Amino acid sequence: MGMTQPGKLLVLFGLMIVGIGVLLMFFDKIPFFGKLPGDISIKKENFQFYFPITTSIVISIAVSLIVWLVSSLSRK
Repeated sequence: MGMTQPGKLLVLFGLMIVGIGVLLMFFDKIPFFGKLPGDISIKKENFQFYFPITTSIVISIAVSLIVWLVSSLSRK
């Protein structure tokens, strides 16, 4: 492993962080995020609880696929 490999990984992780940051900036404009079936939302008079479990699972699967793809491409 040469010195260029850690540099490439740092650049890749930096780009991923920038991409996630851009997604978070436009999070309200993405129509299905936070409103998927299975997301828990309880609203009462003085209480509001929201737990986006399905959205969290979808994000986890997407991130896992991206990490797997990056790792499989970096082995070649």
